[in-house]
Amino acid sequence: MRSLHAFIIEPENQRYNNTKKIDQIDLILNTDLQDHKFVSRVGKVISTPTIGKTGIKQGDKVLVHHNVFRRFHDVRGEEKNSKSFFEEDKYFVFPEQIFMYKRESKWMPLEGFCFVQPIENKNIFSNNPEQELTGIIKYLDNGLIKNGIKEGDLIGFTPDSEYEFIVENKRLYRVPTNSICIKYEYQGSEKEYHPIWLQSS
Repeated sequence: MRSLHAFIIEPENQRYNNTKKIDQIDLILNTDLQDHKFVSRVGKVISTPTIGKTGIKQGDKVLVHHNVFRRFHDVRGEEKNSKSFFEEDKYFVFPEQIFMYKRESKWMPLEGFCFVQPIENKNIFSNNPEQELTGIIKYLDNGLIKNGIKEGDLIGFTPDSEYEFIVENKRLYRVPTNSICIKYEYQGSEKEYHPIWLQSS
């Protein structure tokens, strides 16, 4: 079974990632159905579309938009599936809803996107633990490679262009390639920022 324009995927584990195991106890982190921060964003490709080419193959893992697996309440208060829902554990996903895919052990962003690791803020007068609009390139597309950017480079990006994802238990920002605006030289004191709540998993 294949769709003309959409991938058919299934959640890697469950639709929501709202539990954390601490000392063999499952702690429920959130009970709000509509909170997008706890929606699973990793799926597995069951079938590819018959039209269009993205490089993604059947069996690949994909990092998708937070609304794909999300459930919500309509104006009557009734619980509904997202528009992506096809049938039990199967969802239609269009290429523009996919930001990165994984084959074997390697994640590869789709063209137009990269993923950035935030760094620690060294400003002692700031309450923000991250240095704003700055990070380390972790995954990049061909557009950045052609412009001389490589994995591990320290870069700057434009305001409000970042969106949070958890990838391989690391908090990264998905940033459009055209929002990368500068490449910095390392000063030697930069450190990746990892939130405590991720380290405790």
